[in-house]
Amino acid sequence: MVGVLGASSAALLAHKLPSILTSKAPVLSLAATSGQIHGKKLSGGYEIPFKKGRSRLQLTVTNVATEIGPTEQAQKIASRGSQRPVYPFAAIVGQEEMKLCLLLNVIDPKIGGVMIMGDRGTGKSTTVRSLVDLLPEIEVVTGDPFNSDPEDPESMGIEVREKVLSGEKLSVAMTKITMVDLPLGATEDRVCGTIDIEKALTEGVKAFEPGLLAKANRGILYVDEVNLLDDHLVDVLLDSAASGWNTVEREGISISHPARFILIGSGNPEEGELRPQLLDRFGMHAQVGTVRDAELRVKIVEERARFDQNPKEFRETYKAEQEKLQQQISSARSSLSSVQIDRDLKVKISKVCSELNVDGLRGDIVTNRAAKALAALKGRDKVTADDIATVIPNCLRHRLRKDPLESIDSGLLVIERFYEVFS
Repeated sequence: MVGVLGASSAALLAHKLPSILTSKAPVLSLAATSGQIHGKKLSGGYEIPFKKGRSRLQLTVTNVATEIGPTEQAQKIASRGSQRPVYPFAAIVGQEEMKLCLLLNVIDPKIGGVMIMGDRGTGKSTTVRSLVDLLPEIEVVTGDPFNSDPEDPESMGIEVREKVLSGEKLSVAMTKITMVDLPLGATEDRVCGTIDIEKALTEGVKAFEPGLLAKANRGILYVDEVNLLDDHLVDVLLDSAASGWNTVEREGISISHPARFILIGSGNPEEGELRPQLLDRFGMHAQVGTVRDAELRVKIVEERARFDQNPKEFRETYKAEQEKLQQQISSARSSLSSVQIDRDLKVKISKVCSELNVDGLRGDIVTNRAAKALAALKGRDKVTADDIATVIPNCLRHRLRKDPLESIDSGLLVIERFYEVFS
């Protein structure tokens, strides 16, 4: 990567230049000859050559991705046992539509995520966070901060890809799919990562600090109250969700890394609507309502009280159901590629989308994927019309054009048109 430093960075470099030249740090060796300063790549070090011109300085930075060392990775794994207990997914009462959408996305991440909209206090955040226990393990390159897939070049960081091309053998480990929470107050640097030019120049250490998008690669990125997210962060998410890559541009230096993630958002419609272009990026849309049945409400209150009183004991009572769900998900993921859908059903799905005036083809693609994932979850290798009927409202509801004079729910519109076409 080659970039030109701006005036502020040039002033910083001029100020730090004497200490750089006299530095004895083992990772960086610099020497000044005839007006130029050359950096040499040593063991564990980085090549940072730069030329001093009349008005600006040119900087070349290579190998600037931060790695996770074996010790740090071991501590990360060990810390999982000390984390606060999560409410079990199997213990959540009701909200079947939301739970199904989440499970289908875990089975097939290419569905494109879930947008969960509903009243306050309906368990949206609790349900999403409870998904952590059910996430299956994936193969990652050891020590890579981007959770690179050793088999898929599209999910590899640049350094890992270079190692593969050079024939170097990769160290591989199994780890659970990561779920990353994106707080509303997060800065763009925290989300995208940042380049620390001063640290690179003065200490000769790796200058790129990966952000939340790097951590979420091949995992889940969860945004609570997504409709309150700042517009500039929405643009960042849109760009990454569309391309599968995150690019950081700072002071003329550009760094890219893979950022393929399942985007899960939740929010309360009373607090504002989502921008249409972000809403369209969610594969499925789940609506959550307040439970009206008094018996169910009492059960939810009692279960929550039991969990708050003794979380570990409460989790033990649902251990068998949790393990059953884990096995079901693992089996569905492995059999997903063998699930077939008849062409006749594909044509009918597209006909429903066409008659509902759904913009683009995302609705068609997501409905096909979700129906296959549901068939795999049920242990079948062929999609039926019932599978499509179950998932099509969640796949198309948020893609319909808004009509302020329309009183009927958009999900019911989809169901009506489905039965007209499939009958």
